Amino acid sequence: MSIGDIVYLIVAFLFAYMTFVIIRGNFQRKFDNEGNRLDLKDKEEKK
Repeated sequence: MSIGDIVYLIVAFLFAYMTFVIIRGNFQRKFDNEGNRLDLKDKEEKK
C-alpha cells in the first residue's frame, strides 16, 4: 500500500466517524431523558 492509500483510508474512516457523531448528536437533542420528543412536548405545553 502506498502512502496515498493509507491517507485515503484514514480520511474515509474519519469522515464516517464524524458523520456518525453529528447524526447521533442531532438525534439525541430531539429527545429528553424520558424519551419524549422535545418539539412535540413544546407544542402540547403551549395549548
